[in-house]
Amino acid sequence: MLNKKVSDLINEQINKEFYSAYLYLDFANYYYDLGLDGFAKWYDVQAAEERDHAMKLRDYMVDNGEKVTLEAIDKPNPKLESADTPLKLGLEHERYVTALINKIYKTAIEVDDYRTMQFLDWYVKEQCEEEKNAEGLLKKYELFGHEAKGLYSIDKDLAARQ
Repeated sequence: MLNKKVSDLINEQINKEFYSAYLYLDFANYYYDLGLDGFAKWYDVQAAEERDHAMKLRDYMVDNGEKVTLEAIDKPNPKLESADTPLKLGLEHERYVTALINKIYKTAIEVDDYRTMQFLDWYVKEQCEEEKNAEGLLKKYELFGHEAKGLYSIDKDLAARQ
């Protein structure tokens, strides 16, 4: 069995990962509406990854004999006013998720839960990658995306990666 504090935080994280998937689907819908299918597909992939993160956490809880409680998922409601808004919000959100993972890790350290620390090592590495990717895409947009030709080029590149 896991420490109650650790178990509660992981359970909260499962629900937050599902929210992340919803948020990224909302971003994808916005980009589809703008006709930027590459950006939309990139966020579709991000949404699937967030769902997978939630499932991996859920499996960890189940494998450790813990009860998982799924909560209602809040409706994403960001104000998407320009093509770069989801990119900025996405980076901000990834930094938020990193802080959440760090909080779970810190709690695991405090209660000598080495199993959870080892499990969370993957998430720590994954969040580094997620932040780097989100920051890189935003930087590309800031450099080239303000002109239609540059935006189209970034969009086409994203579409080719999927």
